[in-house]
Amino acid sequence: MRVAARRVALDGVRSCTLVVTGLPREVPGAGWLAPLTGHPGLADVSLHVAPIDPATAATRLRRQLARLEAGRRSGAEHGRLPDPEVDAATEDAHVLAERVARGEARLFTVTLTVTVTAPTEAGLDDELAAIRALLASLLMTGHPATWRAWHGWETGLPLGIDRIGTARILDTAALAAAFPFASPDLPPPSGPGEETSILIGHNLASSSLVFWDRWSLDNYNSVILGRSGAGKSYLVKLDVLRSLYTGTQVQVIDPEDEYTRLAEAVGGTVVRLGAPGVRVNPLDLDVHVSGDGARTAAPDALARRRLVVHEFLSLALSGGEALSASEVAVLDEAITLAYTRAGIGEDPATWTRPAPLLADLRAALLDRPDTTPGVISRALNPTEENPAGPEGNSGANGDAAPMPDPARQIAEDLARRLRPYADGSHAALFGGPTSHPPGGDLVVWSLKELPEALRPLGTMLVLDAVWRTVIHPHDRRRRLVVVDEAWMLLQHSAGARFLLRAAKSARKHWAGLVVATQDTADVLASDLGRAVITNSATQILLRQASQAIDTVSRVFGLSAGEQSFLLSAERGDGLLTGGDDRRVAFAALASAEEDALITTDPAQLADQHAASPFWIDLDRSVAAGAPETQARPW
Repeated sequence: MRVAARRVALDGVRSCTLVVTGLPREVPGAGWLAPLTGHPGLADVSLHVAPIDPATAATRLRRQLARLEAGRRSGAEHGRLPDPEVDAATEDAHVLAERVARGEARLFTVTLTVTVTAPTEAGLDDELAAIRALLASLLMTGHPATWRAWHGWETGLPLGIDRIGTARILDTAALAAAFPFASPDLPPPSGPGEETSILIGHNLASSSLVFWDRWSLDNYNSVILGRSGAGKSYLVKLDVLRSLYTGTQVQVIDPEDEYTRLAEAVGGTVVRLGAPGVRVNPLDLDVHVSGDGARTAAPDALARRRLVVHEFLSLALSGGEALSASEVAVLDEAITLAYTRAGIGEDPATWTRPAPLLADLRAALLDRPDTTPGVISRALNPTEENPAGPEGNSGANGDAAPMPDPARQIAEDLARRLRPYADGSHAALFGGPTSHPPGGDLVVWSLKELPEALRPLGTMLVLDAVWRTVIHPHDRRRRLVVVDEAWMLLQHSAGARFLLRAAKSARKHWAGLVVATQDTADVLASDLGRAVITNSATQILLRQASQAIDTVSRVFGLSAGEQSFLLSAERGDGLLTGGDDRRVAFAALASAEEDALITTDPAQLADQHAASPFWIDLDRSVAAGAPETQARPW
């Protein structure tokens, strides 16, 4: 055995003990010592803990506060610049004193040493350099036990003897997070949830893989918040793709047409509202066709569809304002007449017949009889049986002049307003039978090509179709409803109602709502946004803007370290929270094939596609003398 100033040689093995004298202001989370204990070299980490009596701890904190405050006041009196380290230490001491006084925390003296062993001097120098670099990355400082090498070596043995005595003070939370069993990793998938767990990425604290199973939580909703360019859509598409692997059906509401390549690659259906040849009939009944060809419908399918048609017409004919009672009554008569003329009545056997079109509804409005006013007309213009009276108005032959029919006037006015949708400029989308079959495990409703004037109507019909699929009792399976760029949907009243309804009741139908948005502050400031977040068991925070970090921190209870991480996170890096307040910092992980399908990087997309295949080459068509190509309807 040979003992030097800093090293101990025993049986041909060299050892050196580093004493950790500097600790970070705030530990990053559970398992913050894991990088040190998991170091691949020969390093023994010892942690000697001794509790401090609460009364003694309170006395020490008061003295420390007095010294810090005295130093700050002295500096201010002498005109010195404030010392940021002293200010931070003072704030921490105040917080810790309050927690100790309330009994929320206790203080402990902790001696932390790392004994490094190597067979040669050169190898020991290399290992020491690696350990010091690792400590520096953890914001810790380590110094050799100079002239106390033997004491340091004994302290590192499993004897429970602290011969160094260079203790630092930690509170309960920091000490608990330092133990090896406080792992930063989420538990691996096992049991029934193994088949539904998906890979999110790798853990930034331990480099292990992060698996997540939303179907094992209290509800299946998730919310993804981050600034523009943080990687929200990339992460959502990765979630969609890997959920498809587990047999989950996915419906995507895509305002920016970002999911087309993904849907085409997996054999899904893309419904491009606003594209040539794509039509949606608002009067279609909800008849579900199962895999074996059986057709089923709810007992009140016709009544429900009438209500949807009323909502559609209220939005189309009055710009979102409520129709008058007279207009609603006239429309109700016309809707019933249109279905009756199509052979559809209360008998469910008639519900499989082709549904009427908006042109049929307009014809029903115009085909009101010119004879005796009906019940609605009499209610609108109550008169006596002989309104003219013996001295009233009369024609040239003495007969009473015919009274105008108010209901007919209302019907003609409604028919004029309905004309653009039935056979006018908007008929390309709403004026014919539904042209698309939204089937398959992935259905993407693309809204990008919808004209702005028709977007509220198209959005309403899409949301109705999605919700009818979710709640159908004869086709229960795991489903995800993805709303990307949710801030666009929140601009329409129908979209806001849909998000609230789906967030609160999707779980009852074995479905989960996935919401991604970049307007974090606005979402958190609204009642609807807070309701969606409250009802989401899975919450993912990506890089945040400095203007919104305070609001995000208050709502999600972030620590200072987590705030700093979200302000400087790389694209695709985020903080996953869920379940029993479990949190993990992760980086999204995708293969090259997955990346090619889900990327939104304009440079990568420019290399993949020179031009959109859904646009028409006008020069080519003119040279050929006639339009040669028509865009695909879906």
